[in-house]
Amino acid sequence: MRKKLLTVCVLALVLLLPALGLAQYKKPSDVIRTDAGDVAITFLGHGTLMLEWQGKIIHLDPWSAQADYSSLPKADLVLVTHEHRDHLDTGAIEAVRKEGTLFVASLKASGPLSGAVVLKNGDSKTFLGIRVDAVPAYNREHMRSPGEPFHPRGAGNGYVLHFGSTRIYVAGDTEVVPEMAELKGVDVAFLPVNLPYTMTIDMLVEAAKLIQPKILYPYHTGETDMIQVQARLKDIPGVETRIRPMK
Repeated sequence: MRKKLLTVCVLALVLLLPALGLAQYKKPSDVIRTDAGDVAITFLGHGTLMLEWQGKIIHLDPWSAQADYSSLPKADLVLVTHEHRDHLDTGAIEAVRKEGTLFVASLKASGPLSGAVVLKNGDSKTFLGIRVDAVPAYNREHMRSPGEPFHPRGAGNGYVLHFGSTRIYVAGDTEVVPEMAELKGVDVAFLPVNLPYTMTIDMLVEAAKLIQPKILYPYHTGETDMIQVQARLKDIPGVETRIRPMK
């Protein structure tokens, strides 16, 4: 009798899930094949991503405006690019924290993250078998006021994550910068295109040509015309552009 009652309750819960609104947290995802196992990427929106590799969960710049993080898997590793509220959201971070979660951040973003490992531009360190390179992310043209860029040089990070021999570059908030020409062998790149804080479409095209990733995801797109983005990127030799909803 108890077994039958339990079965009925489980079935009722399954039928109620859409009414509870849980379906709204389903997000698009892709799988990247690597020689060290598949990397599943979930596109949560804006500049926030969730990666799964070898049973480990990596959250990048979690932001509560994009998802109910209490319903998502807990993090083994959290990467924060910089201190702005849409990239450093302590509420979202607490929702995915568990015992043993590792935190990696830029210096300014590390303050609210107890025990965070600070990586500065040019630093590299391995976490959970994943080498993480911190690379420059900054503005040269777009300014908050004269002489004050939205993202000053050296304050924030982009990250190159190494999964075996596969390199995934998450650029963070940046314009096209000369250091991008030094990024070699990038397989997958997430590049922001959102005015006035990151790149124009022209900058995005220039960055794609500099980096030459095999797969390019424009992200942190805001109100950018993605039809125009796709049209401008489609003829770059060797670069496959994948458009996903990442406002």
